[in-house]
Order: sequence, then structure tokens, then C-alpha cells
Amino acid sequence: MTDTGFGVPDYDDAAVARIRAFVEEVTGGRIVRMERQVRWRPAWFADVEKDGAIIPLHLRGDRAGDVAIFPELRREADIIAILHRQGLPVPRIYGYLADPPCIVMESIRGTRDLSGLDPETLGLVGREYMRAVAAMHAVPLAPFVEKGVERPEGAEDIALVGLRAYLPHYLRTRRKAEPMLDFVIGWIQRNVPRHRTEASFIQFDSGQFLVEDGRMTQLYDFEFSMIGDPLFDLATMGMRNSYEPLGAPLPELVRYYEEATGKPVDHDAILFHVLQFSTLGTMQFAGTVAEPRPGDPHSVYLQFDLSLRRSVLLALSRLSGVPLPELSPLPARVGDNAALIAKLRDTVSGIAAADPGAEAQKAQAIELIEWVSRADDFGAGIVAQDIADVAALLGRPFPDWASAEAALEDFVRRAPPERDSDLITLFGRIEGRRMQVHGPTSIGEAAEHVVLPQTY
Repeated sequence: MTDTGFGVPDYDDAAVARIRAFVEEVTGGRIVRMERQVRWRPAWFADVEKDGAIIPLHLRGDRAGDVAIFPELRREADIIAILHRQGLPVPRIYGYLADPPCIVMESIRGTRDLSGLDPETLGLVGREYMRAVAAMHAVPLAPFVEKGVERPEGAEDIALVGLRAYLPHYLRTRRKAEPMLDFVIGWIQRNVPRHRTEASFIQFDSGQFLVEDGRMTQLYDFEFSMIGDPLFDLATMGMRNSYEPLGAPLPELVRYYEEATGKPVDHDAILFHVLQFSTLGTMQFAGTVAEPRPGDPHSVYLQFDLSLRRSVLLALSRLSGVPLPELSPLPARVGDNAALIAKLRDTVSGIAAADPGAEAQKAQAIELIEWVSRADDFGAGIVAQDIADVAALLGRPFPDWASAEAALEDFVRRAPPERDSDLITLFGRIEGRRMQVHGPTSIGEAAEHVVLPQTY
């Protein structure tokens, strides 16, 4: 097994042959179809014939790159198997192959496209989904702990289990000064909801389920699952809902969850976890965004980074009561390298892709060219404004953004809480300008749709 140079391990012919043999061993059948998904991690759909019937499977491989918080794929297989034994609507696990890493699981029926469903059906789907989430939050914790999942105790550990899981990865992979992240990490640690003392198993990156014939089928994707505050799942599903609708409107989903649990939700605690989850996602990709690794799906990571930073500031503004600044529109400008960038776009567009994987690489290249074009138009002017704002706050000039950013990070680490308002306003300007530059691109489109739900 080698590396493709595109951020995923190359499950070469020999590796795929081992997967095929393992699938047939654990199912007792014969593979009659195996189709690879085009995405940033290796995965396949397979049909296995056994006793005249077809068993539809999903084969989930391991993603490469330095973005994994829990790098052992077996961990996810163990978690899904526990949930399945507890009667939760998740795929059956047939087996786990260590070399190459691959989870052999039941293929979930359905789709995430809910656009054709009427309001009544959407409400039914939403109620089914929230009942499943409530049931997941009620499962016993001992089996997960036996498999090595950390069980936090006390309000601070429960609230910050995600931050503490992500922090070692962030400190190891960061490649430059990150003043906003350092500030928000400190703010989160200073503002823990001290009354939240009950922990549950949580999906963490929630809102992932499929629908078929107007009914929810199963939950999927437990890569980042933990034990923590159950309201973390409501926070993350609200964020997902802004770009991938979950069926019923968010206030209805929250009400269905309250009905299923018999307890009112704490909206301020949910908002705290919106802030934390957005921060953790930004931390996860900070290193590769700052210093892209060969083969990384960089346009995907830029999209995550832009969207998550916007969510961080929206939640921080709501929680702190500090309004984000309004910015003047960008002036019309054509960059100095516009003609060359246009020719580069034309050249890449004319390349014939040999297969779906190459077509995906080509599409990402075109997205990055669009991003570079906007940076060419506005980047220098925006950086000059950012440097001027930092210089005004710190009372001294800087020759470039790297030195200004490093000085701001040092200030953040020493600043008392009385400076929170000044710093939130400053980060609002810096990230707001970045949104102005890159929001109107195909990469930035998702970030422009990020809103803070009024339910929170």
C-alpha cells in the first residue's frame, strides 16, 4: 500500500485483493460487484452473493493526511459494533481488516437529499432521528470505556473532553502563530458551564443519517465519537443544518429531543458547544491549511477553515455580547496577475481527466485557481489593513503579517479578560475581510451560508 499524493492511501491492487478476500471470508459469500467511491478517503460499495441473496456492504478505508484526532480506524468499528448490539439504528459490522485498514459493514439504504419531502414527512423524519439520538445518549457507557473511550468526570472534564482530545494534535501540527485560536481556547476554558455534570456517549460530529421512503434508516460516521455532554450533539447538528438540512426545522428537532428525553435543553450550553466544536474543527485543520501537505485535498480544508472560523466568531459574539464589526465593501479591483491566472484556469480546464479520481483532482485545482485569483485581486490590501489594526492595538508597527500575527499571539496569551472585547472586535475585522475576499468563490460558498440558529 502506497500514497497516492492526493491525501489518501493508495489501496493498490494487492491491498484491494486482500480486502476482497477478507470480505468473502467474514460474509461467507462471493463479491459480485465492488465500486469505489470518489472522495478523500478510500471507500467502496460492494454486493456479496450468499445463498442466492445479495448482501449490500460498505467498505470504509483509512484516510491519510495529518488531520485525524483518533487515527486508529478500529476504534470506529468497535464503537459502531457496540451501538448495534445496544439496538441503535447503525450498520452491522461484519469485520475489521488491519492491513490495509478497512471496516466491512452493512451498506445503509437511503439518501441525504431531503428536498423532495413534504413538511409532514420532514417532521416524521426529524422525530425519528431525534428519538434515535436520545436513545444513543442513554446507552450504558461501560462497553465504550472497555474499548478505550475516555470517560470524563465532573463538569469541567465533561465540557472540555473535545478540547482536550484535539489539543495535542493542534499543538503538534500547527505551523504558524494562531492568535485567534489561542484566544478562543482560553475563553472556552474560562467559561465552562459548571452545572453540566452528566456525561453520555455522543456522536460528536452529529447530524449524519440517511432517509428512504420518507423514513430515517440509520445513523452513520462515528469517527470522532466520545463520551461528553449530550448537548454537544445538538450543537453540531445545528451547524450541519445550515448547509445540509436535517429535515424538520431546528426548533422542532430540539423539541422532539426534549420529548424523547423528558428534559428541557439548556440553550446557552448548546451555544457554548457550538463555539467549542467550531474551534476544534479549525484546530484540526490549522496545520495543513497553513502549510499544505502534498496530496491534501486543500480546497476541502480551506472550505472547512473559512466556514468554521465564521461559526467561531458568530458564537463567540453571541456568548460574550460583543457585536462583530461591520465592514465597508471591497473596492472593485483586478489583480496584477489576472491574465496569467486566467490562462492557468484555461489550461487546467482543458486537461482530459483519465478517471473519476483525476476529475476530482482537476475540479479541486480549478477551485484553488479561483481562490488564488481573489487573493491576487485583494490580498495585499487586506493584509495591509490587518497589519494596521494589529499595530493600532499593540502600539507599534510591523513590517509584515507574520511578525504582526506572532506579536498578537503573544499579546493574547498575556491579556486579561478585560481585553476580550478589543480582541473579539479585532478578530471580527480580520476574519470578516477574509470572508469578503474568499466568500464569493466556490470554496467559500458554504461559509457564506453559515448562520447561528436562533434556537441557540
